[in-house]
Amino acid sequence: MRFDTTGKVSLDHIYTQPDPRAYFSVLRPLGYCVPQQAKPYFAKLIKEYRESRRVAVPQVLDIGCSYGINAALLKYDATMDELYTRYCGDEDGPDTGADPRTRGAVLARDQELSRSRGPAHGIRFVGLDTSGSALAYAREAGFLDDAVHADLEGHEPTPRQRAQLAGTDLVISTGCLGYVTERTLTRVVRAQGERRPWMAHFVLRMFPFDAVERELTGLGYRTTRVDEVFKQRRFASPQEQALVLDKMSAAGVDARGLEAEGWLYAQLYLSRPYGTSEPHDLNREQN
Repeated sequence: MRFDTTGKVSLDHIYTQPDPRAYFSVLRPLGYCVPQQAKPYFAKLIKEYRESRRVAVPQVLDIGCSYGINAALLKYDATMDELYTRYCGDEDGPDTGADPRTRGAVLARDQELSRSRGPAHGIRFVGLDTSGSALAYAREAGFLDDAVHADLEGHEPTPRQRAQLAGTDLVISTGCLGYVTERTLTRVVRAQGERRPWMAHFVLRMFPFDAVERELTGLGYRTTRVDEVFKQRRFASPQEQALVLDKMSAAGVDARGLEAEGWLYAQLYLSRPYGTSEPHDLNREQN
């Protein structure tokens, strides 16, 4: 089991497969659930943006979107349990060995989901990720309306990528901040010209948000943190937990009652341009 510099187990391989089966098969035993936790908060913000800005079909940019999971949950009202069953089979069923389906068969089933349900809400989803294979799948499946294959940590967006990012109304993420930094967010904002999209980021408690908040303040944002904490996934091993707890202790983050009990937890940060009314009380949202 390999670990990255943060102390977390390295799961890079599950983001670069031709379809989402490895992603869900690896994360299911770990109870990965933050997209489901995030769904009602994102839905509320999208609704509020649509009504307050009178935008019929807001454009949402999902940073670190992988296979378009957030898009599937919000556009087609899917659930994480449904997606786990879709890609892994029935958790209580017999072990039948390797999945015999081809990528084409998995993709055709997802395309049927996109066609049969139609968007549950009028939303245009754009995904930003460094994994071309994950983006290609999400785009072909109909989860994403557009895909930006870019590493904005190390590079400015190309003219085409800048055009794809332009017109963003809301920027969301569920777990990539900490690997993705203020550099990416700054480049996304600057691609908008004078416009300032709303933002909602679920960030693991092990990663400080201070540098991101300072940069967003300089770009004209006010950031608030929702009081609630959100389960992301279980630790993959006692070693991963020990490494993460050491990192958190060194950073002065108290893990008692949370990460010390065996789960990684995230916090929700909301950033809106100055002059925008304060968000409704999201602390009352149900997970």
